[in-house]
Amino acid sequence: MSESIWKPHVVVAAVIEEDGRFLLVEEHTDDGLRFNQPAGHLEEGEGLLDAVRREVFEETAHHFEPEALLGIYRWRHPDKGRTYLRFAFLGQVTGYDPTARLDPDILRAAWMSADEIRAARARHRSPLVARCLEDYLAGQSHSIDLIKDLDPA
Repeated sequence: MSESIWKPHVVVAAVIEEDGRFLLVEEHTDDGLRFNQPAGHLEEGEGLLDAVRREVFEETAHHFEPEALLGIYRWRHPDKGRTYLRFAFLGQVTGYDPTARLDPDILRAAWMSADEIRAARARHRSPLVARCLEDYLAGQSHSIDLIKDLDPA
């Protein structure tokens, strides 16, 4: 008799603020167009910091350098039964490539104010969008040194 092993979906996300505006993506989902922080799944053999750099670039064409850990969030999707473990990072945009092609599900990258993000709450991909925004605005931040990558590669 084989038992199935439960595994959460490990994702990374970036909360990026410049001059009072936050970088979000508008993306196609099973529930229609939704807003999210640049985010995506950790890939096999990839470190968390490399994953968040890659995801931000693939979804926004912006180069991102993580500087702090905002938090680690667990959320269970109420309809799909999937549990997500989100590592949310803070950092800076270090460049932009206007020739880069965005992931196919991304409609656009958008700079939005906190009030605009709050007003679009019904179109958030998950409650993690608002929670990460509010934690950032409350000044939450943890040393990136908390992340230890012991991969021998």
